[in-house]
Amino acid sequence: MIQPQTIVKIADNTGGKIGRVFKVLGSSKKRYAMIGDLVVFSVQVAEPRKQVKKKDVLTGLVVRTRNAYRRKDGSYIRFDDNAVVVVDKVKKEAKGSRIFGPIPREITEIGYNKIGSLAPEVL
Repeated sequence: MIQPQTIVKIADNTGGKIGRVFKVLGSSKKRYAMIGDLVVFSVQVAEPRKQVKKKDVLTGLVVRTRNAYRRKDGSYIRFDDNAVVVVDKVKKEAKGSRIFGPIPREITEIGYNKIGSLAPEVL
């Protein structure tokens, strides 16, 4: 579960390393984000001379959570970290050209095919 003030890892090559979530998109009462949800976050740590800078406010897609996610078949999947991928606000496509770390197959089922194809491993 990702909620406001959660520190997340940025799992693409846009230049951001660590971000802090401050809004879960969806409903005004939505408190937690799970895999496949959109969040608004600010960049806390960034690499120099890259696409995103420190203090940038971006939209991200949650691709990994430490909390177990229940699949349709009844199994659970859990990751070692909380991670997001920076997505374009309007087109809902990844801004980066590389994705780091494993991505669950639910991401491509939701409709983010580009993120699924860029990922090195789909679980």
